[in-house]
Amino acid sequence: MSAESARPKGIALSDRQRIAWLRLIRSDNVGPATFRDLINHFGSAEAALAALPELSARGGATRAIKIATEHEAHRELEIARRFGARFIGIGEPDYPQALRQIDGAPPLIAVKGDVSVLHRPAVGVVGSRNASISGAKFAAMIARDCGRAGYAVVSGLARGIDTAAHRASLDTGTVAALAGGLDQPYPPENVPLLEEICEGRGLAISEMPFGWEPRARDFPRRNRLIAGMSLGLAVVEAATRSGSLITARLAAEFGRLVFAVPGSPLDPRCQGTNGLLKDGAMIITSPEDVIEALAPLSQLDLFSAPVAEEPACNGSDLTPPDDSDRARIADALGPTPVEIDDIIRHTGLPAASVYLVLLELDIAGRLHRHPGGTVSLAMGD
Repeated sequence: MSAESARPKGIALSDRQRIAWLRLIRSDNVGPATFRDLINHFGSAEAALAALPELSARGGATRAIKIATEHEAHRELEIARRFGARFIGIGEPDYPQALRQIDGAPPLIAVKGDVSVLHRPAVGVVGSRNASISGAKFAAMIARDCGRAGYAVVSGLARGIDTAAHRASLDTGTVAALAGGLDQPYPPENVPLLEEICEGRGLAISEMPFGWEPRARDFPRRNRLIAGMSLGLAVVEAATRSGSLITARLAAEFGRLVFAVPGSPLDPRCQGTNGLLKDGAMIITSPEDVIEALAPLSQLDLFSAPVAEEPACNGSDLTPPDDSDRARIADALGPTPVEIDDIIRHTGLPAASVYLVLLELDIAGRLHRHPGGTVSLAMGD
């Protein structure tokens, strides 16, 4: 397995594009999926930024949209530079191949450390923060042996299983996905571990702004990074309601292999992993189980889709729908998530018009996007 042969091709962003991309993703109501739709429709981040006020107004926003300024973008880039970090765009060569294929992949990631680890196939290892001694030992065995087999080990820097996995793969390459900004690691006691990772053969990664302190709702986004970067995910001890199970669900949705370590039915830390096994996860009782299952996948060019870039042409010349068309689309929406294709069939309007109105509602903060590409009206509409 050659890391260099697996290294994806890509197109580097210009300094001007990087500033525009950072401004766009840091603007109000622009998440990864909205960012992608804006680029596809307007052709560039600069054109999308110019269109945001009008889109927001047409979508029915009650206040002016806050758009990140050039000064703010330059300031964040300078903070990153001083911190020893940089931003990688989704179409650039160093962006993780597997991550770029998931729905809602972050258009920009901030990284610090050895980026060569991103060119290798990866395996995620997650589990209980309150890990048992045997659980932590087994997680370390998986991470160590997978690392020696050529895989990068991805985890979330949490206590317990995550910590054991990172420490066991320090010498072979590990990636710590953070819920907050790169300068706001959590938990505080793992700051020395993060420094070891970034100063050695590992890397820290985040999609959040510098200075962003992680909140509870940010951890599922972090879990999405772990699942998206990995060919497979090994879960070692997890309670029935835990972030590890969220990561496992996301991994399954992304088409990744999900492994689970069986445990005692009397141990609450094993109820989640035993449940994964009942639901079809692959049982693992040794690191070789993971390595053997991943071997065929790591030899294939699974993620060689065309590189994402700003399109040469765009749909910004499309005549905007009139108010009656907007009303028909809004009336077709409700609090229950629906498929966009169903909206197109129900209204009888051109797909381009429907997508544009949904984009307007999104920028105005009146639309909710859900897994699987479904949408609903925001509460209160």
